[in-house]
Amino acid sequence: MDKVERLISIIMILLRKEIVSTTEFSQLFHVSKRTILRDMETLSLCNIPIYSVIGVKGGYGIMDEYKVDKRLLSSSDLQNILAALGGLEQLLLTEEVERTIKKIEAMVSPLSLNRSIQLSFYDWEGRSEILETLKTCQESISKKRLVSFDYTDKDGAVTNRMVEPYELHFSESSWYLKGFCLHRQGYRTFKLSRIDHITMDERAFHPRDDWSEQVHEANYLPEFVTIKAWISSSIKDQIIERYGRRSIEDHSSGFLLATIYVPQNRMGFQLLASFGTHLKVVEPKTYVEDFRNYLCQMMENYS
Repeated sequence: MDKVERLISIIMILLRKEIVSTTEFSQLFHVSKRTILRDMETLSLCNIPIYSVIGVKGGYGIMDEYKVDKRLLSSSDLQNILAALGGLEQLLLTEEVERTIKKIEAMVSPLSLNRSIQLSFYDWEGRSEILETLKTCQESISKKRLVSFDYTDKDGAVTNRMVEPYELHFSESSWYLKGFCLHRQGYRTFKLSRIDHITMDERAFHPRDDWSEQVHEANYLPEFVTIKAWISSSIKDQIIERYGRRSIEDHSSGFLLATIYVPQNRMGFQLLASFGTHLKVVEPKTYVEDFRNYLCQMMENYS
C-alpha cells in the first residue's frame, strides 16, 4: 500500500470512529508508529482537521464538523459492502481483501456490525494452487509486466505463451485471464486451471490502444442451446435456482417439463449427466442424439 492510499484510508477510518490509537493504525497498515505520526502531520498540513488525545485511551480523531460535511457512506452502505466483500473473500482470499474488510469494519459501529449473509465454498486442494496463479496475474496486471506460462488446451496440447495481462474474470466456478498473446498475436482468454509454471517477466508493456474495445467485446460464455427435458420433483429446486420458476411446467403425467439452456459443448453434456436418472432430454431431437452418443462413450469406459 502506498502513502496516498494509506492517507485516504486513515481519513475514512477517522470519519467513522471517535479516537484511533497510533498502535491500531500501525498494526492495521503494517508500518511503524513513526510512519503514522508523519502521516498525521501530512494530513494536518493538507488542512484535514486532525486532533490528538493524550492518555491511556488517547490517539487521533477528526473534527465532528468535518465528519458531518464529508461523510461518504452510511452504516448501511458499509454493511452492504462488507457483505459483498465477504463473498469475494471466499473466492479470492488475499491480504488486500483482508485489509479492506478490516478497514471497513473499523468504520462501522460495533453495535451495528451484523453479518447477516454467510457464504460457504468447498475447500478443494486445487483452490490454493489456483490462488497462487491468481496472485501472480494480479501483480502482473497491476505492474503492467509480461507473464509467461505453459498452457494446456482442451485437446491436451501444451504451448508456452508470453502474454500482456489485462483482466481477471470469474465465471460460474472458474477464473480466466484476458490478455494479448504475443505468441498468437491476438487477444486470448486463458483458463487459470490450465496455466502452469507461470512467472512474471522483468519486461513491462504499454496497454494497447484497442484494449478498451476488447473490454466491451469480451465474452467468457460459450454458445447455448435451448432444450426441453422431463425432470422429477427431486431436482426441481436445482432447476429453479439456475433457470427460474418460469422454466418449469406441470404435466398431467406427474412429471415436470423444463425448458432450459445449456452450453453447446461437453460442459452442457456434463451438466445434464449430473442429474442422473432424474432428467430426460426430449427436444430437440438432434441434441438428444448427441447427448446419447456422449453417454454411450462414457459407458464404453466401463464396458
